[in-house]
Amino acid sequence: MSWAALTSGGKDSILSCQKAIDSGKDLRYLVTARPKNRDSYMFHSANLDVVPVIAEVSGREYVEILTEGEKEAELADLEAGLAALDIEGVIAGAVASQYQADRVKAITDTLGLELFTPLWHMDTEELLREVAARMDARIIVTAAEGLDESFLGAKIDDELIRRLKAVEKIRRINLAGEGGEYESITLNAPFYSRSITFTSSEIRSTTDRHELVLGGFA
Repeated sequence: MSWAALTSGGKDSILSCQKAIDSGKDLRYLVTARPKNRDSYMFHSANLDVVPVIAEVSGREYVEILTEGEKEAELADLEAGLAALDIEGVIAGAVASQYQADRVKAITDTLGLELFTPLWHMDTEELLREVAARMDARIIVTAAEGLDESFLGAKIDDELIRRLKAVEKIRRINLAGEGGEYESITLNAPFYSRSITFTSSEIRSTTDRHELVLGGFA
C-alpha cells in the first residue's frame, strides 16, 4: 500500500519524503494542511502554493486540508483528511518538536497507520549538511534575533550553515530552525523531475518576522 507525506514544501518534510523513497516506500500523496491562522502551532503557512507544483514535478498526488489553524482543533481537521486516504502510513518531518511528534503519532495510532519520522532527533548540523548536499532549499522566513532580511532567499549550503552557526553561538538558536527561527522552501530534490521556478518575490517584514513571498511557481 501507499504512503502520505505531511509537507509544507520545507527542507525537513521534503528530506523525509526523499528518505522514505530511498527506503522503498511507495509515496503517493503529498498532504498540505493550509491554516488560516499564520501562528498555527502545527502547520506552516508561508509559500504553500509551491506544494502542488512539487507534487506535479514528482509524480505524486496533492491533497490539501483546509483548517482554521486553531490549537488542537486543527488536529481534527488533519485526522479527517488523512482518514479519507487509502494508505498504510504517514511520513512526517519532525526533528525535535515533541508537541508535533506526539500529536501526529496520536492521529496515526487512532487511524491504525504507521508513522515514519526519519529525521527524529537527527543531529541538526548533519541534517543541514544532507540538505545542502542533496537539495536546493532556501530560507523564506526568519523570526529570531540575529536572522535578518539578508538570510531571506539564501540557499542552504556550506556558507549558509557557517552563517547560521555563527548566530547559534551568540543567540543560541536551533541550527535547523526547529524553534521557529526560520522556515524554508525546497525548489529541487532527487525525486523531483526538474527544479521549480518562480516569477515574483516580495519581502514582507514586521518587527519580529521577515518573510520572502514568492509567486508564479512552475
